Amino acid sequence: MNSTTQKLNALKGGEWLIKESTPFESFVPEEYNEEQQMVKDMCSTFLDNEVLPVIDRIDKMEEGLMPKLVSQAGEQGLLGVSIPEEFGGLGKDFITSTLVNEALGGGFSFSVAVAAHTGIGTLPILYFGTEAQKQKYVTKLATGEWKGAYGLTEPNSGSDALGAKTTAKLSTDGKHYLLNGQKCWITNGGFADVYTVFAKIDGTQFSAFIVERGFEGFTQGPEEHKMGIKGSSTVQLYFQDCKVPVENLLGEAGKGHVIAFNILNIGRLKLCAAALGGAKRSLNTSLSYAITREQFKTSISNFGAIKHKLADMAIGIWVAESALYRTSKWIDDKEHELLNAGKPFNEALLGAAEEYAIECAMLKVYGSEVLDFVVDEGVQIHGGNGFSDEYIISKAYRDSRINRIYEGTNEINRLLTVDMMLKRAMKGRLDLMGPAMAVQKELMAIPEFGSGEEMPFEKEKKAIANFKKAILMVAGAAVQKLMAKIENEQEILMNIADMAIETFNAESALLRAIKLSDQRGAAATANETDIAKTYIYDAADHINKFGKDAINSFADGDEQRMMLLGLKRFTKVEPFNSKDARRRIADKMIAEGRIPL
Repeated sequence: MNSTTQKLNALKGGEWLIKESTPFESFVPEEYNEEQQMVKDMCSTFLDNEVLPVIDRIDKMEEGLMPKLVSQAGEQGLLGVSIPEEFGGLGKDFITSTLVNEALGGGFSFSVAVAAHTGIGTLPILYFGTEAQKQKYVTKLATGEWKGAYGLTEPNSGSDALGAKTTAKLSTDGKHYLLNGQKCWITNGGFADVYTVFAKIDGTQFSAFIVERGFEGFTQGPEEHKMGIKGSSTVQLYFQDCKVPVENLLGEAGKGHVIAFNILNIGRLKLCAAALGGAKRSLNTSLSYAITREQFKTSISNFGAIKHKLADMAIGIWVAESALYRTSKWIDDKEHELLNAGKPFNEALLGAAEEYAIECAMLKVYGSEVLDFVVDEGVQIHGGNGFSDEYIISKAYRDSRINRIYEGTNEINRLLTVDMMLKRAMKGRLDLMGPAMAVQKELMAIPEFGSGEEMPFEKEKKAIANFKKAILMVAGAAVQKLMAKIENEQEILMNIADMAIETFNAESALLRAIKLSDQRGAAATANETDIAKTYIYDAADHINKFGKDAINSFADGDEQRMMLLGLKRFTKVEPFNSKDARRRIADKMIAEGRIPL
């Protein structure tokens, strides 16, 4: 495909809702290059050889073990994959760095420590630091010589980050900022060497500072006792006239929110990647158990109920993977576009991540909820043994729960998904009004029915197009009816967000299935086709339910009846034997004994 076609097909953030995507512009995981696969394999090998054999010692917080493992990962280059070479990193592309997060995502508490170090522990300084700050800190963070952490959350300001109470005041001699306050839930806080800490200068200017362990007036609390990720260091930080050199102000005074929110866009996508890696390993654990566990003189993997569970786990993972790498490629392409336009590397990646902030928020929600589903069903497949600490699935179950909370709760991310779409529409970045009005006119028309023989996947393509119409219809009517009051109707906003998440996932899965079918042939990709079709079939009912809940919340009378009829039309799909499809999906996994990591 030539560059002109690529440029025509490039979608802005959120545009998938109003424009058709083709499978040929959609990146799929089967297209990893040799180097990317090698990096991914290296990460998996590190987990298998260095981390998982000592996972119980990690959970018991054996002193020095976690920082030692993080250092070992640094020595192998796993911490600096996306950091430019001039700062001690490998300078690899965004897809490769996403692969690293996925491949290391099955390491339980270790995965949390590494993700915090490479993400929120390093990126604020890399993207917003001065040249001197980057040379001093990033070069050590890239190799693991120093460990990083991030201090944003406070006891009374979680999702409301700008409500922070920690203050910073310039000293009388003008050489230091004096920080006073408290931070909580600080991952890596017990052993980190450098922290990005947010405080308000003179109580008003929300700003970021680089704080080193050992700075006067800086202390930490004891390790928190948590429900899961027990091996990760989590402490509170205390600042009492903590002396921070003025040159350690990060970015501009009063612009701390720019740092905090931009870093979160990348963090949300990377969390999805890590959750995906954990889900794959948990599925393999459960699959292996189902194959070897016998009841009534046969493997429980032969039972239809178990096959149903295994298939649903695999479907969620495959769909999440499809949406994740579709978005990662968009970000990677946008980053290169901005670099070619003369933007420095930090502005290029941050700009690319901001462009697809909507998709990052959706990925965070879906990835974390897929992991939760997979480990929950994994415990069920293990039966009573799943409730025992002797089986690693119980650890996976406990550790997964945190993912729906940090990097913005899933509720916050659902609200952000719709909020960002509406704000972009108001600013002219995203043309939602035209398509929404077209859908309203379509409601008054008599629906057209196809005839004759259809091309492969034609029915599924039509279903996706109709799902998008359902979103535009519900969202457009809700905005027209509620106007500014819509921001207070969180339940409706979350209904619309769930419709969007289901549709984006369904389209991502379908594009991947079509592309693979074109490349390999229908027979060779029957399993992928089963997965995509089953997800779309189920998504239709989910979207219908979310849409009905929203419509019934703000509409009544003829308007309500018309919209419910429209929703029924837009979420109608052909009958499909999903039971047999799930059995085929499960049978393939059982025959192979494991899914590829």
